Amino acid sequence: MPETATTQQPKLEGVRRIVAVSSAKGGVGKSTVAANLAVALARQGLRVGLVDVDIYGPSIPILFGVTELPHANAETRLMEPVESCGVRLMSMGFFLDDQAPVVWRGPMAMSATKQFLRGVAWGELDYLIVDLPPGTGDVPLTLAQEIPLDGAIVVTTPQDVSLADVTRGAAMFRRVSTPLLGVVVNMAGYQCPQCGTRDDLFGTHPAEEIARTIGAPVLAEFPIDVRVRESGDDGKPITALDPEHPASKGYMELARSLEETLAKLRGELYGAEPVEIERDDAAAIARIRWSDGTVTEYTYAGLRGWCPCAQCQGHSSTFRFVETENPHLTGHEPVGRYAIRLLWADGHDTGMYSYGWLREIADFRECQPPSSSPA
Repeated sequence: MPETATTQQPKLEGVRRIVAVSSAKGGVGKSTVAANLAVALARQGLRVGLVDVDIYGPSIPILFGVTELPHANAETRLMEPVESCGVRLMSMGFFLDDQAPVVWRGPMAMSATKQFLRGVAWGELDYLIVDLPPGTGDVPLTLAQEIPLDGAIVVTTPQDVSLADVTRGAAMFRRVSTPLLGVVVNMAGYQCPQCGTRDDLFGTHPAEEIARTIGAPVLAEFPIDVRVRESGDDGKPITALDPEHPASKGYMELARSLEETLAKLRGELYGAEPVEIERDDAAAIARIRWSDGTVTEYTYAGLRGWCPCAQCQGHSSTFRFVETENPHLTGHEPVGRYAIRLLWADGHDTGMYSYGWLREIADFRECQPPSSSPA
């Protein structure tokens, strides 16, 4: 009998939507945006969690003024999040003292990221906001591969160097098929409260230009505001401390824009995704049923032969076919929302086949010639 398995990436139980707040550039106020967005969503009556996976420089405990330590639930063995301002919180910062640096290599940071996502009793949430570290390294990639992200918001300043870095970060999300929901421009000028003079300390770029550069709409712009900085230092986001402050109203508008964007684009942003894989061992054929109703077929020999991993392809610029005697497909694992890792009876499991490439090489001719690119 053919064997069928679903390919949906495991969700976080009880969590409806997961949105990453990111910036490839440090120092742009990303955590401030994440914290105030989470509070703004909670003020709209939504159930919200905020996970700080900036393992090396966690800020959320400071921004919320939390000193309480999370504890493990003896029954479930999951960590219970700490709650503040109506938001459930988890951060590496809860487990550090003020002077303790996190001197970890990538695998340890990746493991901690997974623990903060799947090892926490989040309960029923409408939103989980994920505060990412700067850059495009191990932690953002682990996030994209570990859970099905509904989208990402990128934070930038109007400064040219920040826009350049953030554009690269946006490209990373596209590479792993995570929808880019929009841009938040932070520190967009400073207006003197005494004389009203405005200074564009980090330069100025029209919203249309920023949207064109990054490839996503500008959802909000926030000027430099001493009150916002003071409230964060005092341990209460401005959106919770002073709901009538202009910045608080801006974050409420950002929360509404996020809701509208997700509602509008949910069905449009994702291309066809695998729904299930059927393995027909007697015929040595794999069939994939896609979310758009298409069914594609592959021979085991063709899939194994054109495995795109570095172990099979080496460092040659020529894509080559790897002969394997009687290859037998035993399973698969989802990789983010962009690829499938195929598992073979001989123990080989490092080949990641992108959705686009699987559609391209389908329906035999021993799974197509090497002119197709697996990227």
